[in-house]
Amino acid sequence: MNQHNVHLLDLPNEILFIILKKLENVDVLYSLMGTNNQRFEIIAQEQIFTNILNFISISRSTDEICSISSTIVNQFCINILPRIHKNVKSLIVESFSMKRIFGASLYPNLTQLKIFNFNKGIVSRYFTDDSHFGHIYKQQITDLILVSNDKNIEISKEEYTKDVYGIIFTFFENVKHVSIVSASTDDYPPLTLCIPPLAFSSSTLTKLSINVDDFDDCLALLDGRFKQLITFIIQINLIYHRILGSYNMDTLSNLKCFSLICYKSTQGYDNLILPLIRRMSNLEELSLYIHILGGSTFISGTHLNNKILSHMPRLHTFSFYFASENTVANSSIRISHSDIEQTFTNIKYRQIASLIDYDSCKNSICRVFSLPFKFARLTNITNNIPNIVFNSVTHLKLRDKYPFKYEFFIRLARGFPFLKSLSIDTILAPNWRVNEYHLQHIDWCSIVELPHLISLDIDSANIYYAEHFLNETKAHLPCLTELKIRYENLEMVTENFTRNETRRNCTKVNRLIVKDFIVYPKDVYYYFPLL
Repeated sequence: MNQHNVHLLDLPNEILFIILKKLENVDVLYSLMGTNNQRFEIIAQEQIFTNILNFISISRSTDEICSISSTIVNQFCINILPRIHKNVKSLIVESFSMKRIFGASLYPNLTQLKIFNFNKGIVSRYFTDDSHFGHIYKQQITDLILVSNDKNIEISKEEYTKDVYGIIFTFFENVKHVSIVSASTDDYPPLTLCIPPLAFSSSTLTKLSINVDDFDDCLALLDGRFKQLITFIIQINLIYHRILGSYNMDTLSNLKCFSLICYKSTQGYDNLILPLIRRMSNLEELSLYIHILGGSTFISGTHLNNKILSHMPRLHTFSFYFASENTVANSSIRISHSDIEQTFTNIKYRQIASLIDYDSCKNSICRVFSLPFKFARLTNITNNIPNIVFNSVTHLKLRDKYPFKYEFFIRLARGFPFLKSLSIDTILAPNWRVNEYHLQHIDWCSIVELPHLISLDIDSANIYYAEHFLNETKAHLPCLTELKIRYENLEMVTENFTRNETRRNCTKVNRLIVKDFIVYPKDVYYYFPLL
């Protein structure tokens, strides 16, 4: 065989399968079906290429999630889906394309559904007994993942819980897995059950991932309404300092995986969180992200062993982040990293790191976390970052009484390679005096690369940081779509929206957040063409 004239048809099926499995199933089907080649048609209709169909496209330039092109969707709806509909077990769709995809054919074996850009309107259009979708799929769907894009909701969180979450849990009769996650840097409306109480339940649900308003909502979901619950992943908006509410002991003992995240500080660690998780005696996986206000100087390995691990004999995976914030009584006595590490020498989970910060107001924050780091957010981080790669962190807030220097951002770009949201809060700039403006005289040796950054908040930062991030000779932000900044700083750095060096990093911004400023001059729209 002439190696320069090898045709795809000359390859054996085994080699073709190896090649095609590296592609998205949708691409395989779109490329091979309708070619009038019987061999390709047979290969394309194999279950490996038709069981899971992903109709989502993620923009390389902005990370924006949308449906694949309407041309491809139309081809599927007209010529492909009617031929393979019995093979389809899992669909990944965008909310705007649902009507066409579910109208193209029936999917008698569909059990898994993932909807991007989910919103309240999806519930009223599809998750009802009267709808075509509801009549067919309310008993079929066992795995439901909703990537929410509901923002700026005009109804209360209580109404949203009743009209959205309450319907989801009662509509799908055989659902085993429900996950509701956020599509952007903003969190979706949290579930709240306590006022007024809502009575919904499921005898089939085994896995739940959801955001709730407060700790009582967490307890309400553990009151026995989900008797088969095994995996419970929850993000809590606030953990109040109150008397522990009711929960069902059978539900707690059934849990094998529990994850609790609360980004806001709480005083309820000792009297709310600990009593709850210590009753989950059969846990195999545990994940905790907690910011404790007032309490122990830091969460030690000895504490974790005595208060948590000793109550969970089956536990094999424990990921944690504890931030302890306190007022320092004696500023001459300071905790060191070795003081923390010594407390972990005799327990199973020894791979840990710590961050210790003190401010001028005699406050300390001591962070202790497991490695590798598993969480998506870090807040109030100072110049004191360790030489660790935080692959999971997508949201980062910086705050310090000292300025962040150029070398810091070089380290930050290396340490947070998948950062999507960055907020900076500091009034000082390196080597500056108050009211000095020498932006043009700073030497830069290389460009800070943040290839995934979508949102930048420098509203509470010195103008130096606007220059640092918007000037393309100093930073490369190819995905930036949201910018929060003081108007006077933006106007100065862009030289009244005429400067070329700052234009490129602004080109893709479609959301400009400026406090107390409503009407922009025309020059702003020329500079930000996607507004």
